[in-house]
Amino acid sequence: MVDTLAQRLTLQAFLQQPETTPASEYIDGEVVQKPMPKGRHSRLQGKLCAVINQITEDQKVAYAFPELRCSFGTRSIVPDIAVFRWDRIPFTATGSVPDNFDLAPDWTIEILSPDQRANKVLGNILYCLEHGSRLGWFIDPDDLSILFLEPQQQPILFQGDQEVPVLPELDIKLSVDQIFHWLKMI
Repeated sequence: MVDTLAQRLTLQAFLQQPETTPASEYIDGEVVQKPMPKGRHSRLQGKLCAVINQITEDQKVAYAFPELRCSFGTRSIVPDIAVFRWDRIPFTATGSVPDNFDLAPDWTIEILSPDQRANKVLGNILYCLEHGSRLGWFIDPDDLSILFLEPQQQPILFQGDQEVPVLPELDIKLSVDQIFHWLKMI
């Protein structure tokens, strides 16, 4: 079960704390530790990052970061996958990836773990959409479905052979079945 630490901190004080394993998030003045990822979660996260980056990185279109801390507004969250368009990655003066991302990802992807509360995870996606994210995916491995979310739009549930929309500038086509087929490794 997700633990909520008793102390209330400011966002700035939270960001000065050492990182935890698994990561902790700062939501509505509380520190909430994410559950440890399990097998299906890790497999889907790794494959999605690899597929997205294989298509987008060389062309410098976008990059998918696993477990990247994003601090913006009044929250500091760690989406399972944070996809940033290349031109929005806050590179350092030397062209390196920075340690701190103080902005919402263009596309936030969350994979529901058995020990997570769905509404808490959906709340982080909605928060991202309210603060500049262009789309969100909520992946439910038990239900074999993906809930697609966009700002100011009704969520859409995708299942089976339906292709799930991605950022329009990404040349990626993925169906729900393709994504969940990655769980079969034999």
